[in-house]
Order: sequence, then structure tokens, then C-alpha cells
Amino acid sequence: MRELTKAQKARYAIREFKIITDALAIRGFYRPRGKLGKSLEHCLRNLSPEIYGSMNDPRVVELKGLEYVIDRLPRAIEECTRIILTEEDPFKNSAIEETVPLRRRRTCYRVGKNEMCFVISRGLSEIYDIMTHITFLYGEAKKIHGRMMDDSGNKTLEWIELEKTLLNFSGIGAAELDQALWSLSIVLGRPYQETRATYEYLEKNRDAHGSNNGLFSLIYHLGKQLEEEIQSQENALVVYLTPSLMNIIGHQEYEKKWAANIHRKLVDLKLQDRPVHIISANLHSTLSVLYGYGAVSSGSSKKSGDDDLYDFFYQIRDRHEEIKEYAGKHGFHDLPDSSGTHIDCQLIDTARLNTVKIHPQIRINKSGIKKNKPVILVMDYAFGAQAFDLMSNLLKPFSENGDSVAFNFESISIVGKAGILAGEKGDIMLATSHVFEGTTDNYLFDNDLKEKDFSSTVKVYSGPMITVLGTSLQNRDMLRKFQSDWKTVGLEMEGGHYQRAVSAATIKDDISRRVKVRYAYYASDNPLETGSTLAAGAMGKGGVKPTYMITKVILQKILGGRTRKR
Repeated sequence: MRELTKAQKARYAIREFKIITDALAIRGFYRPRGKLGKSLEHCLRNLSPEIYGSMNDPRVVELKGLEYVIDRLPRAIEECTRIILTEEDPFKNSAIEETVPLRRRRTCYRVGKNEMCFVISRGLSEIYDIMTHITFLYGEAKKIHGRMMDDSGNKTLEWIELEKTLLNFSGIGAAELDQALWSLSIVLGRPYQETRATYEYLEKNRDAHGSNNGLFSLIYHLGKQLEEEIQSQENALVVYLTPSLMNIIGHQEYEKKWAANIHRKLVDLKLQDRPVHIISANLHSTLSVLYGYGAVSSGSSKKSGDDDLYDFFYQIRDRHEEIKEYAGKHGFHDLPDSSGTHIDCQLIDTARLNTVKIHPQIRINKSGIKKNKPVILVMDYAFGAQAFDLMSNLLKPFSENGDSVAFNFESISIVGKAGILAGEKGDIMLATSHVFEGTTDNYLFDNDLKEKDFSSTVKVYSGPMITVLGTSLQNRDMLRKFQSDWKTVGLEMEGGHYQRAVSAATIKDDISRRVKVRYAYYASDNPLETGSTLAAGAMGKGGVKPTYMITKVILQKILGGRTRKR
């Protein structure tokens, strides 16, 4: 039998992980320690995702992977033995407190001591994401459990020290903390400095956001939970997927309510006859580019050189509320989500920009704005396949009380974060097509953004982008194969789903075939380089320039000249 390449094995592992997850959703439950749970773990180990680093090394616990996962799961997930994924929010307006992970917008509830409930409002991508993280956590728990006991079946001295540390953590001194971290590093199989770095990272987020219970508690409960499961099946970790969950995927009401709320707001503001430009991006860059200079114009802002422009945006990053208050007096409308999609929006009536001071390096045509009065709709980042349902519903005509309104969408711009395959973190990628990972679905389009639109101070790469199943399901060999076969420049999760919705809306005649599409991504990570994956953390100041440069170019295209008639 022909031996598969590493890239082929990785692609097979992703496909198998997806199939097993879909089957589990139909079955309704599984135990990570059971047969199907072990199959998921086997897939993940065969894939060996870059973001999970040393997960396949039985001698060490993968700390950067733990940081990444804990930031994306609710606090105390390691203490729960019942994890429930459901399609509806059973505890909305109840006394049970909602908990939202630090780095992933999802609705979760801690129900009692041992139960965590996830409300799946963002489609299949969210299910795959959660299942991947749970599988990784369970694999690391087995490593930790292996360090609990010595050859005689007695607790190791290091584990006894961990238990003592947890009991007396509130009164621990600096020297005692160093000793405790030293003992913990032996349990983890990691150098002291690496253990301390992860401890400090989690403590920082714990103090600032209450997003986790700290490294000592995390490691202790991961090991303890597995020990209790081995002692009694009643303590087994079980993941439940409610019976109707798979039936409603792709047919959820969340996105319909979300789109209806936006449509209704456009009608209420009497903006339904105006040209509308959609921008999918973060919720600070468009606001800052259009209103930041005017809001803080009494201060000293530099006015020469490209670098000065992006330094200005970096300097005003903490003045978001001040800028928003100013913008509210000049055509800006905040649209916080009330549907459950976790996608907040903003509406900008550019007709009211006439009295706003725009930074002198932002070129817009105020006479053209006065004549055409375009409306800008900014929507926050979608998550994977959710992007299709959001955009599909947004582009449909609005029907209410027997009346129907077809909006005049002029352009759709996607400002995304992506992993780069052709360059380095901080570079910009322009998509010429989207290639769906693991399928034959490919979308070719004319990107209205070109390399010549951007300053030479940032490297810009044009080419196909891979739309992947999940950021945690990527393997270096597979990505290199995509790069060599498809000449791909990067990977992301939403672009292909957005374009699928745009193509469908065009076929259904919901939008004009002349609608401009713009896809630009800044490189938040490089999965081909060790230490540059998403697990390495946020880019900080390094992400300001590419993000704002993309935003500047898109806004100048929207506001720089005459707009079309449908």
C-alpha cells in the first residue's frame, strides 16, 4: 500500500475529526475517555497542530497551548464534568450568571459546581472549536495525571506541594511562590522560567478580567478530575450535544434576528434609499479613522509622513469612548447585538461628516459625500461558517408588515486577521480567491483592492487564501502543500463563507452584480514559524499599522469619488 505523505495524513486527520464530531452531534454525547473520545484525540495527535506545539511529547505539558485554550474557554472549565452544547439560551434573564471567555465571544453558563453550558449561536465552526479545545485539554490532563503518583502508587512530593499551595495561596510570599513554581515545573516537565511565564500570563488575565482560576488551580483540577474518573465512572467527564442542535445548524434564528435589527435601524433612520457600504472589521479602526482626529483635535497631532499617521492612531487607542461620544454627534450610531450572534455593529451616516475634521493624510471627497450620502455599516468579526449566515441574511430585502425594502448595497469589504504563509507577521494579504479546506469549493472574484493601493512601508502579498475549518486544526506540512500547489498566501476562517453568501445573493438578484468586493487581511501570525503561531499572543503595536492602513484604503475608496447607481 502506498505510504501517505505527512500533508495527506494531516488532511485525512482533519476530515476524520470533522466526521467524528458530526457523528457525535447526532449521537448526542460522548466521553473523552471513551472510544469516540480517544478517536478524536488520535486525530488531533496525528494532525499535531502547530498551535498546540509539544502536545505529542508525553514528557512535557504544552503551556502555550494551554494559554491559548484557557483564553477561549469559560473560567473553571477544568472543574466541570458535564459539558453541554445547546442551540438555545436556557438561562437568559435567569439568576444564573453568564460567563464569556476572554478571547472568544460565546455565551456560557456555569450551572452548579460541575456543569458548564455552551450556547451554540455561531454555527458548526463553534462546535468544532469547542470540541478541539476539550480534546486538547483532556490529552494534557493525562500527562498531568501521570505525574501525580510515583511507582509505588503514592502521591509525588511535587503533587503534595501543589495541594498545599492551593490551600494557602492567598497568603503565599515571594520565596514560597518561587518554591511552588519550581515544584510545579517538575510536574509539567517544563523549565522554571517557562512555568513562571505562563503563571504570570494567567495571573494577569485573572486579575484584570477574572477569566481563569490561575495556573496552580488549572493543573491541579485537570489531574484531579482524571483521577476521580478512573476511581469511579460516575465522575466521568461527559460532553452532551442536545438532540436538536444539528437540525438547526444553518437554519438558526440568531442571524435572521441580527439582520432584521440592522434593516429596521436603517429604515428608522430613513437611510433605506442611500447607497450602503458594508465593512466587516474590528469596531475601532473605522471609527478612529473618520472621527479620531476631530475628537482630539485640540491636542497636538502630527501631520506629516505615513508613520506619523499610524503613531497618531496608536496614541489615541485608549480614547475610544471619547471618540465615540464625539462621533455620536456627527452621524455615528452604535448597534450592540441583542440577537445572540455576538456581532455588534455600527452605522455611519457620512452626510454628517461635513463638519468633522478628518486627518489630513486621509483623502476623501466631501463634495462627493454631500451629493451621494453613502452609509457605512461596520460589523464586528464573524466566526467561521457564521459569516455565511450573517452576510446572507444581511443582503436579503427587509420585509415587515407586508412591506419590502431592497437596500442599495454598493460594496462589501472584509478586513480580517489571518495566518500568513508568504511573509511575516504584520504584512498584508489581498485575496484573489478563496479555497475551502477539505472540499472542492473555490471562489474566484475581482478584488477591488490592489497592491498599488498600499504604501510601500508595508509588504503586501496577493494570491489565493485558504478558508480553514479552525485555527486549531492546522499542520505545517499541510499548509506547505497548500502553498506549493495553490500558491496560497495565507489562511483564515471567514472569507470563503462571506464570498459564498455574496455569490448566492448575486444569483438570487438580492444585490447588483456590480457590487465591489474587497478582501484584505493583516498577518496576525505565521503558522509556519515556531514561536509565531496564534498561541504566541497578540501583536500589540505591531498590528496597528497594517490594520489602519487597510481601513484607510477602504474608506478612501468608499468616500474618495463618485458612487455608482445600481
